[in-house]
Amino acid sequence: MLNRTEAITTLPSSLLSALQTRLGERLTLALAHRQQHGRDESPFDVAPPAAVVFAESSEDIAFVLAQAHAHHVPVIPFGAGTSLEGHLLAVQGGISLDVSRMKQILAVNAQDLTVTVQAGVTRHQLNAELRHAGLFFPIDPGADATLGGMAATRASGTNAVRYGTMRENVLGLKVVTAQGESIQTGSRARKSSAGYDLTRLFVGSEGTLGVITELTLRVYPLPEAVSAAVCFFPSIDAAVQTAMQIIQLGVPIARCELLDAHAIRAVNAHDKLGLREAPMLLMEFHGSAASVAEQAQTVQALAREWGAQDFDWATTPEARSRLWAARHHAYLSALQTRPGCRCVTTDICVPISRLAESINESVREVEAAGLLFFIVGHVGDGNFHMGYLIDPAQPAERETAERLSHQMVARALRLGGTCTGEHGIGLHKQGFLIEEAGEGAVAMMRSLKRALDPHNIMNPGKIFSL
Repeated sequence: MLNRTEAITTLPSSLLSALQTRLGERLTLALAHRQQHGRDESPFDVAPPAAVVFAESSEDIAFVLAQAHAHHVPVIPFGAGTSLEGHLLAVQGGISLDVSRMKQILAVNAQDLTVTVQAGVTRHQLNAELRHAGLFFPIDPGADATLGGMAATRASGTNAVRYGTMRENVLGLKVVTAQGESIQTGSRARKSSAGYDLTRLFVGSEGTLGVITELTLRVYPLPEAVSAAVCFFPSIDAAVQTAMQIIQLGVPIARCELLDAHAIRAVNAHDKLGLREAPMLLMEFHGSAASVAEQAQTVQALAREWGAQDFDWATTPEARSRLWAARHHAYLSALQTRPGCRCVTTDICVPISRLAESINESVREVEAAGLLFFIVGHVGDGNFHMGYLIDPAQPAERETAERLSHQMVARALRLGGTCTGEHGIGLHKQGFLIEEAGEGAVAMMRSLKRALDPHNIMNPGKIFSL
């Protein structure tokens, strides 16, 4: 079954009957629901799944997986549908398993700085609840993704430079295996030496080993003072050099984001902001009032050495929200600059000392190719995103975008980086994973997959081929 080649476009009658008896209307074969769950933000077009299940508990998920395992039918976990690399696509048909109704915040342990939540809770929902306790969860990938999905793709985002990624902030998981068995990994303790680190195995597994149903997460006290600033630079290189020096000097900046002139132009049109259309750093500082002021002063002096202009400070929550909304809208804003286009998005991460070289070469290549593009990046930790805006009716544009993407990833690997800092592998970067990790490491990943999912029902066709 590991070598299945034909997609399952209709469910076996015995499986369908069992699911209908248990789930009722929470199982749907309606085309609209199937199409909604058969696409994400990637440029791939794949047939929708055969069915959609809306799970409301770990027991629902265990039942579905036990039945799917018995019938050798694929299952694709679905959260908010915001992935960019084809993670959610039913390339071998089967069942889309939607966990978005599992939205309970099960425990807030303020004294231990931990929370336990169901997988369908979103980061906005969690932070709205935590605010009353003076806490927050910092991982911010931009979209209001589900926490289960964020763990499955090992998400990071704008705060990673200070608070880390999902890898550092997931303490434990409840997971349903491919056979329908529920297991617990990790605990609320901050560290453990007990056996294999199964939590880290499932974080970043992209739904290929099991379904995450509950998460125990680190949370943090809300900072006493927060200040955000934007400044504009004469070139992308100047902006990136500033970001590099901020990190190399050890300034404990919380966020350091880059938007190029194309991204600024797009968000100006979308959000009516009137920002200078030049490379911009958007930064945020957390801490005491005195430490925030000191950090800001240091960064401003560094930025001016690289020609920064028009410093604009935002200290109120409303002003900061307005700035960060522009950053989070950059992707959708860019799509609107070319109606009907698709975006081929590539993210890479390199050592901070090689960031300027990586971005500058990537910009030269795309400008020479003549494609429309934009850049946003979590440059504080060496991670940036290149979006190529292509006409889906022009195959040559797609081919050019993929060629540029490959060149960009190859450069990142030569510089000691990775093919993806946060998007994951999915469908799009399977060849790059082999280039980065090597055949031996990928073979070991395949061995783990075969051991935990012998019928290859868990999100088949993703990360690597079998």
